[in-house]
Amino acid sequence: MTVNIIGDALRVAWADLRHLRRNILTVMLSLLVMPLLYLFTFTFGIGSVVGKIEGVTYAAFVIPGVVALSTVTSCFSNTASKILGQRLFHTSFDMISLCPISTPAIVLGKSTAGFVRGMLGAAVLLTLGWAIAPELRITPMLIASVAVSCLAFAFLGVTAGMLARAITDLSVFNSLVIMPMTFLCGTMFSVSAYPAVAQAAIQALPLTHSTACIRAAALGWAFPWASFLVTVVYALVFFAVAYYMIVRSWD
Repeated sequence: MTVNIIGDALRVAWADLRHLRRNILTVMLSLLVMPLLYLFTFTFGIGSVVGKIEGVTYAAFVIPGVVALSTVTSCFSNTASKILGQRLFHTSFDMISLCPISTPAIVLGKSTAGFVRGMLGAAVLLTLGWAIAPELRITPMLIASVAVSCLAFAFLGVTAGMLARAITDLSVFNSLVIMPMTFLCGTMFSVSAYPAVAQAAIQALPLTHSTACIRAAALGWAFPWASFLVTVVYALVFFAVAYYMIVRSWD
């Protein structure tokens, strides 16, 4: 059963993966421009003023945050916009319902390209980050943390793509959900710097936990297993909501 789902998911993802392979340079440039701007601006700009934060250089602190942030921009945005376009303008998404493919395989397939983009972008950023801050470590838990974060936000992209009824809906979602997470979830600054009430609200956001996992794994800190579990739960919830939205759209 699991083998069938994976095989069907790869069939669903095949066209997106081929497009990614043919346009890999363009895709990577579009994905990395903003994270690289964050990386160099905060590392060499603010980093020269801040000095150390939580016992490490600001560069070492912020690079894992930028990697975590890239999992959102790489996995969510492209997945959501592609599904919305396929639903509203090309009707190719509805054609999948005519194929003998299970709904879980469709969710996995439509999130695969976003997951691959996220992992590729994170690999490039970690390589550049290690050159800037050699104290960063590439560990199995770092890879696992990035992978789970990519899955969670790719599933969120499928959910948003199914919920949106127009391009403006995605813009509103980006403004109300994605943009606040970009600056509030400990990617650039420690969450402890915020007031207690704000910290409680920020802890409810998925990027806070994925950032904590990626940063701890990259810096050799005590790994926050609770945050890792929360990220996994978010991935499962987003998967379940995407599943429900697809089933409902075809009823």
